[in-house]
Amino acid sequence: MPKSRLRKKSDYTPPTSTTATAVKIGTGRSWVAPLMLAFFLIGLVWIVTYYVTSGTWPVQAWGNWNILVGFGFIAAGFGVSTQWK
Repeated sequence: MPKSRLRKKSDYTPPTSTTATAVKIGTGRSWVAPLMLAFFLIGLVWIVTYYVTSGTWPVQAWGNWNILVGFGFIAAGFGVSTQWK
C-alpha cells in the first residue's frame, strides 16, 4: 500500500496593519462610585439619626416612615451601582 505524503501547515501570520488604533480606557462614568457611596451614607445616617434621636429627627411627622426613607436611599445606591463598569 502506498504511503501518503505528510503536509505541513504553514504558520499563521497575522495581517500587518499600517494604522494604529488607540484604545480608550476610560468609560466616562466617574460619577457612579461617588454617587453610590453618597446614597449609601445618606441612607445610613438617616436611619441612625432616626434611632439615636428617638424619632424626633430627621422628620418627626413621618414617624416610622423615616426608616423606609433611609432604606430608599440605600436602595437608590444599589440602583446606581448597576451603572458601574
